[in-house]
Amino acid sequence: MKLTHLDEHDRPKMVDVSAKESSTRIAVASGIIEMSRDAYDAIIHEKAKKGPVLQTAVIAAIMGTKKTSELIPMCHPLNLSGIECDMQELPELPGFKMFLKVKLTGKTGVEMEALTGVSIGLLTVYDMVKAIDKAMVIHQIQLESKEGGKSGNYQR
Repeated sequence: MKLTHLDEHDRPKMVDVSAKESSTRIAVASGIIEMSRDAYDAIIHEKAKKGPVLQTAVIAAIMGTKKTSELIPMCHPLNLSGIECDMQELPELPGFKMFLKVKLTGKTGVEMEALTGVSIGLLTVYDMVKAIDKAMVIHQIQLESKEGGKSGNYQR
């Protein structure tokens, strides 16, 4: 199998998508942050000293999504048309699950943007409550679904 990010001399390259047709592309990613009860309660009751954790994490996720091409070397800079982010409370862990949906009309997919956004959002949660719990664990960052493009649709 030939990797698309290597040229005929095995040198790294960014894939040329200029000949591709534009289509609507959508990707949804998710991830979980697990924490102590004290950290969870501080977030839920808005007692974290650094401010509103979940709102800040959503903003960070959106910003991270938009900066993916600056962080992942072979990603194309994209003109995204929409980003939606939601946090689900998981009191039984305790922790939170972030979902992020990215959309555009273009020539390349948005899976990396969705995955990067979730990563940055969950890292922001960690940063904001690490004074309470340094043992938090971020896990299960994964692509939930994608639509559009040559490879078609995918659903976990």
